[in-house]
Amino acid sequence: MVTSTAHQIREQFEHCLAIIRQASLEILLLLNVKVTEGKDPRWFLDQLDQARLSLGGWASVAQRLNLNDAQMSRFTLHLRHLQQWVPQYERGQEVSHHQLIVALRFVTELEYLRQKQPLLKFSAPEEADTRAQQQAQEQLRTLELTLKALIAQAWPDPVRLNNQLKIQFGADKVRRWLKLGERHDVLSGMRFSELALMLVDKKEFARHYAPLFNDPSTLSLFVEPRATLQHFLEDCRQIRNRVIAGEPLSLAQRALLDHYSQQIIAPVQQAFALNKTRVNPAAFISRQESELEDFWESARKKDQLSGGDNTEISDSIERPEPRRKRSAQERDRLISVMLWALVGITVLGMCGGGLWMINQSSATPQASAQSGGSGVKVEREPASPREQLTNMGITWDASNLRSAIDRNDAQVTQLFLRGGMNWKLSWTEAAHAAGNDKVLTLLLRYRLQMDERRPCRRFMTTVGSAMAQGGALTSMRKEYLQAFCTAPLVVERQRYDTEQAKRRAKAQPDAQNKKWLAIQTAIYNEVH
Repeated sequence: MVTSTAHQIREQFEHCLAIIRQASLEILLLLNVKVTEGKDPRWFLDQLDQARLSLGGWASVAQRLNLNDAQMSRFTLHLRHLQQWVPQYERGQEVSHHQLIVALRFVTELEYLRQKQPLLKFSAPEEADTRAQQQAQEQLRTLELTLKALIAQAWPDPVRLNNQLKIQFGADKVRRWLKLGERHDVLSGMRFSELALMLVDKKEFARHYAPLFNDPSTLSLFVEPRATLQHFLEDCRQIRNRVIAGEPLSLAQRALLDHYSQQIIAPVQQAFALNKTRVNPAAFISRQESELEDFWESARKKDQLSGGDNTEISDSIERPEPRRKRSAQERDRLISVMLWALVGITVLGMCGGGLWMINQSSATPQASAQSGGSGVKVEREPASPREQLTNMGITWDASNLRSAIDRNDAQVTQLFLRGGMNWKLSWTEAAHAAGNDKVLTLLLRYRLQMDERRPCRRFMTTVGSAMAQGGALTSMRKEYLQAFCTAPLVVERQRYDTEQAKRRAKAQPDAQNKKWLAIQTAIYNEVH
């Protein structure tokens, strides 16, 4: 049985590699790179990097592939993840579940790229299997109902749940969910991404769900179970959107769903069998075809009313900033200031009009006198940063600043910053990965223009992931941590994460937990 499963995994993996090799030939041809045959993922990444250098940056590569900056970054991220797990492959060698999953994830990225760029014609043989499509829809339904049940178990009191959601997401969203959902059931009105966020949020996961997903054999593709769960649910969100749109799922997407169901639903089912939870995923499997159709018909209606589920699942809930109400004295003071400002503007306008009339009466003789005398050379003011960018053919747009940061273009980046454009810490991820210290040093000089709300959550997670994959805590990353991530709340959260890593390493002292403890400790030492 084990041999049969290993053989099946190897066959699926080799099928994925065949698609990747065929796609790499067509993609590189679009980028003016002529090759005769596709090879391993590391070779493909090297060739793609050469194309980037010859075309002048990732922006030019993205333009030829009909991708925006975010889509291009996601594509290269999946390819880098694949080559880390499978740098080279010889036919017939053993393949792990993790290697198969990263290969399937990259194949789904290639399928998305093929939709964006019609010139790409690579394809995988697809079977018109209606039963397989229904099974995938059933898996998605079971997963969504399991998420709802887990949240409802963590918050059994509907009133307390509503109050908690108001604190986390805001009262406006809660009112909308109650309007879209079933009577007195706020969870039924939430999008899939919002339900998933309730699980993968750092505080919520540690408080309610971590004991359910502590099996080292599952959710171990990334540095921690919570991060793995976040990535898997994000893939499920995209697959679910295809079902909502009435589009058939590809073979790779259905295979991913099978693996995700084993890694997400199976631990909950095992916990139910051990009486560690009241949530029973097996109870959500639809017994009748009409029940499944009704579920997806209702889901499509809610999706249409809510405007679609296009928000990527982040790692933490971004709470809305509370609006402080003005006191009566503050309102009176504001009205008084506005009235006096109006009076001042009126007086200045009258004075300005009088001066203009006086100047107009003497302008003509002065002009004639100047024209009769010697010419006076008038110095022209230097062009502003915005004008310089316009002369370079670059529009005043945040995406252009982000592209300049990605390609280490310090000249264009400085013009944007001198012109007053704000930037976000998350835009520096690619620059840190590539070691572009020139533009990173420049951004530190304009640190006051970094306006991202709560930037450290994502940045510290990215730094930890890079270190887990063999990267170093460089001096530049240390400077950024010290510049932006030393607020008391950030330090306290990192101290908590470090303590949790210590507990995991003590309870299960394997190499992975020890490595993650070293990473968390190194980051904590820089910020506290």
